[in-house]
Amino acid sequence: ETNLGRGRALSERHVAYYARRAAGGAGIVVTETASVHESDWPYERAPLAAECAPGWSAVLAACRPHGALVLAGLGHAGSQGSSAYSQAALWAPSRVADVASRELPMAMEEPELAALLDGYTTAASLAVSCDLDGVEIEAGQYSLLRQFASGLTNRRDDAYGTDRGLLLAEVVTAVRAVLGGERVLGLRLGCDELAPWAGITPERGAELAARLAPLVDYLVPVRGSAMNTAATRPDLHTPPMVNAGLCRAVRAAVAGRTTVVLQGSVVDPSAAAAALADGTADLVEMTRAQIADPDLVALVRAGAAGRVRPCVLCNQRCRVRDPRNPIVSCLGEPRSGHETTDPALPSALDQVSTQGKAPDALLPATPDQVSTQSKGPATAPAGGPGVGSPDRVSTQSRGAAVLVVGGGPAGLEAARVLALHGRAVEVVEREDRTGGSLRLAARLAGRERLARLADWLDGEVRRLGVGVRTGVTVTPEQLVGRTVLLATGSRPGPRPYLRAEGRAARPTDGLTDGHPDGADHDHPNGWADGGGTVVVDARELAAWVHGGRPVDELLGDGAVLVVDPVGDWTGVGVAELLAAAGRDTAIVTQDGVVGTQLALTGDLAEANGRLQRAGVRLLRRSVVQHVADGKAVLRNVFTAEESIVDCGSIVHCGHRLADAAGMEAAGYPTAGDCVAPRTAYEAILEGRRAALALLAGGPA
Repeated sequence: ETNLGRGRALSERHVAYYARRAAGGAGIVVTETASVHESDWPYERAPLAAECAPGWSAVLAACRPHGALVLAGLGHAGSQGSSAYSQAALWAPSRVADVASRELPMAMEEPELAALLDGYTTAASLAVSCDLDGVEIEAGQYSLLRQFASGLTNRRDDAYGTDRGLLLAEVVTAVRAVLGGERVLGLRLGCDELAPWAGITPERGAELAARLAPLVDYLVPVRGSAMNTAATRPDLHTPPMVNAGLCRAVRAAVAGRTTVVLQGSVVDPSAAAAALADGTADLVEMTRAQIADPDLVALVRAGAAGRVRPCVLCNQRCRVRDPRNPIVSCLGEPRSGHETTDPALPSALDQVSTQGKAPDALLPATPDQVSTQSKGPATAPAGGPGVGSPDRVSTQSRGAAVLVVGGGPAGLEAARVLALHGRAVEVVEREDRTGGSLRLAARLAGRERLARLADWLDGEVRRLGVGVRTGVTVTPEQLVGRTVLLATGSRPGPRPYLRAEGRAARPTDGLTDGHPDGADHDHPNGWADGGGTVVVDARELAAWVHGGRPVDELLGDGAVLVVDPVGDWTGVGVAELLAAAGRDTAIVTQDGVVGTQLALTGDLAEANGRLQRAGVRLLRRSVVQHVADGKAVLRNVFTAEESIVDCGSIVHCGHRLADAAGMEAAGYPTAGDCVAPRTAYEAILEGRRAALALLAGGPA
């Protein structure tokens, strides 16, 4: 799903999105699944095949010159759809309520079955009339055809219940007849519903695959059902290549009678190549990886696989099936999905094997400002070639050199874009390593892959000749007369329970909130209340762990209370981290379920399961009123009833405050958290936009 549609038709945004991947080397482009019958309207901008002909033709015209095949995705969501738009009963094999929506569908009878079959053949005929290279039938996660094949949802006593694969076989046979032998027929087939008591098992999936293999040109084995949508597109808590074993089993079952495609978090080019080499699959599907870097295939072919922007599998921007109707995009590549509105950057392919020289340092390095100074390592960091590598780009300086203050994701992306356009750039970072909050977030449980994006950004700016100095704190006076871009990050936000009952919290260790004047600006990094409870910010905990120090040295003795007023991945990750370290941990939230925002990434149910298995106590529907003497007073948000929990320490996971490092009045352009602390997506996007705006302004 992309949510790029105009009504129920493919739009010019679809065309640009698919064309960008084709230009980057994708061999097959399958357009967003189009409903084959008007009874199916699963989400507001879901394509309807009857309205897709102009869009299909436009996608074909844009992609074919690059050598890519274009197939139309065809499907019907059945009971996993929505009646909110159609105001009609959902279709299903039996009257079994959907486990997610709880809506009860109607059981299809002969008229509906005939209409569905006709819908598939009509849609396939329309694709042929557009000269598409073929179609792919959706019989996976959100699919009526999978529901017919599954004992979870098919309770019929007619021929379609006796042979649960019958309807799928009829559809595939009919579409094959329409396409003939000259066009491609692909099948996305649910082969493991992870519900062995009644669902499709891997053994049953292999049987279905063997039955249908002679009729299709390729087959994509997938897993998951309505009961476990996270299994279809797992996030970064699940290791990549999740379906390799299933794919091997299906490939063995079809015995060479069709091409088998590996799907399931295939994001690393080397792992994909290994799967092809060892016989796991004949093709690989790398959808998220090519959202993260549309040039993936071309870069690998050019021998520059290390230049590929990594997919971190976070699902934060590419998973769009939710009521907000977000547009598909990528945490690390914000232009994805916005190809028609966001300006293109110089092509990565144009920079392969060119050379250049890093600019000289722009600031003096005095002992009180610098703990480490670097123009880039002589050897390549994890994200790409080093400054000493021949695989980098010359910076043909145009106008004054730009100083980027802050080496987090916003600052690194700004520096990268400026360098791509030929500007001389230097990045100064007060910590001993670039990456900022992105690298610290990678220290939370299960989020290690985020460090790959930080490594890539760091490696790219160094490859482009950007001077990078870490351990540097600058003052406003040092920036006078410079062309400056601020990406200085954030500081801890409000923690009102520390001021309750007139208690004035005090710093635990003399830390300040990062302001150059060294003063206490209400929210230092570490606090202790009047009774001695240690209170730290989640970022401080992550930085502590990042430095290789045990959490016990930061938090002291006793139970730890994770305060999570936001409900995103931070609180959950902190609680998992502490539990793994052996700490008695509880997490408190005002919501009815912990981590409500994780529903957007598909990790909500999995996260709550992980917390409970780890022994974390879930304190729901409560807020912290005040903290004293190693205890926290909680108030129920519905009943106002108060309760007391032990907490020798608190880790606060709330919103942070913008921190311009005391340079707000100077009027420098800003980006990322120093505008408003949010996610890495906004930081990278704003870093890019700030750089482009600076370039548009001409030489300073």
